[in-house]
Amino acid sequence: MNKEIKIEILDCTFRDGGYINNWRFDKKLVREAYRSLSKSGVDFVELGFRSSEKYFDTTSYGPWRYSREENLREVIQGIEGAKIAVMGDYGKMDWEDLEDKSGSVVDLVRLAAHKDQIFNAMKFLEKIKSKGYLTSLQVMAYASYTDREKEELKRAVAASAMDYFYIADSYGSILPEEIEGMLGPFIEMENIKVGFHPHNNLQLAFANTLAAMRVGADIIDSSLYGMGRGAGNLPTEVLIAYLGVRGNGKYNVIPVLNCIDTFFEDLKKENPWGYQLPYMISGIFNCHPNYAKDLVKRREYSIEDIWKALEVVREMKPIGFKRSIIQGFIERGVVGSLGKSVGRETGAGESKAPPVETAPVPYLGRHPGQDFLVLANGPTLKEYQPQIQAFIDQYQPVVLGANYLSDLFQPHYHAFNNKKRFAMHIDTVSPRSKLLIGENIPASMIAEYVQREYETLYFRDVLNADFDIRGGRIQCNCRTISVLLLGVAIVMGAKRIFAVGMDGYLGKKNLQGTLFYDEKHEPDDLDVNIERHRWSERFLQQIDRYIQDQGREGLHILTPTSYYAFYKGIENYL
Repeated sequence: MNKEIKIEILDCTFRDGGYINNWRFDKKLVREAYRSLSKSGVDFVELGFRSSEKYFDTTSYGPWRYSREENLREVIQGIEGAKIAVMGDYGKMDWEDLEDKSGSVVDLVRLAAHKDQIFNAMKFLEKIKSKGYLTSLQVMAYASYTDREKEELKRAVAASAMDYFYIADSYGSILPEEIEGMLGPFIEMENIKVGFHPHNNLQLAFANTLAAMRVGADIIDSSLYGMGRGAGNLPTEVLIAYLGVRGNGKYNVIPVLNCIDTFFEDLKKENPWGYQLPYMISGIFNCHPNYAKDLVKRREYSIEDIWKALEVVREMKPIGFKRSIIQGFIERGVVGSLGKSVGRETGAGESKAPPVETAPVPYLGRHPGQDFLVLANGPTLKEYQPQIQAFIDQYQPVVLGANYLSDLFQPHYHAFNNKKRFAMHIDTVSPRSKLLIGENIPASMIAEYVQREYETLYFRDVLNADFDIRGGRIQCNCRTISVLLLGVAIVMGAKRIFAVGMDGYLGKKNLQGTLFYDEKHEPDDLDVNIERHRWSERFLQQIDRYIQDQGREGLHILTPTSYYAFYKGIENYL
């Protein structure tokens, strides 16, 4: 029970944890954490990445993305304790980034590499070792290696002169029963120490660590409070506490607990990390957590959509994260399109319409020659509510609205094509509004929420297609429901089309949000909003041309908007 477990611990808080706050750690925090970790018996403290500034925008990252020698000396001065490690990403670390060991406080240099870089990385480590450092190779995403690739790597490691060899559970997908098969062949080698770097996507970081120690791993990575990218890492305090309880007198968890209480509780509130559903899903499918993260930050897709998208990513077997894959999914309509509804025209519980590709569109030409008003959800919808209502009273347009409208207006048609917003806001639809539900929302989901008649909103759920209408069915998703409804107005026979609350995703007003109401699922990522704005503007231009080609008046947005080409103030009509 109390047999002493011999293991080395490397705390990587200021390297792996830097993904959370862009490596902007206060020097006092780093110094006090280093002091606490040294008191607790940790063997190595990794004080960030070592890299060339030419590879990164220095205004975007804090000092621990580079870990310059002068910063390292400053935070450890006067403290006798743990050895210092730094890590480099292969391809983003140059020979010149490391002086000879005699002039550095760094003891261990670790190099991380994916399998398409691994053998070049090993050659680079040989050069680093010639400068006098201990060296370590961090094998990323080892669970994705084929049997042949594993054998090739094993032979290369056996012939190398590196000091440490690590297998990283990069995507948090490894299970305890798989540890022996992964680490065992390397532990058998006498010329090298073997390490394990766990991630906590499946809440198995500690269980996998125990399995690694039972197999004979020499060194384990961990971080204070589990701070790290995605679901985080093995918490250092958990490992130290466990070893102390098991009788290893080298370790004392109290200094680390005090440090966490003083610094990391607040740090976690400012920059949250830890277990989340998307990271669990990335662990299940053994893929980079940024695929889930990218889809989540868009706030447009349900967890089911993300699950299905990552199923596809797993089959593609990409190396690392490629944003182009997600962009391709969105443009081709892969995300959210699986299991889509075939439509129903009579009500909940039955499916009577023919397949969507051939289904007649019941609202085609329903309101010929009438004015239409589309209610988008920007802040001006609420700000201009009296003027908008006056416009409705005066011109009697057919009113189309979507998502949450509060009690501001009761449109003739209330539409949804986003699963999350459908589930959140379907119960706010007025019984006097005709319900339109996008064909991309599964019939089974609709049946759970809707006990009233509705019509299917027909469109192709793809982004990378030009606006067009065939048989009443719109040939793209127009990027947002409000822009899509402009197309629906054309299908219904509009003479003139107006929009309000279509503020756009750029401009001063939208610094406080892109919706008139507070919604937890509203994107707050600038890049995502810029992308949405540009796509929406593209479709607005195409819809405007489509209307004018029919010899009708172009599109008019009546409330202030960052789509300036379409703005015509509502005051002109009152």
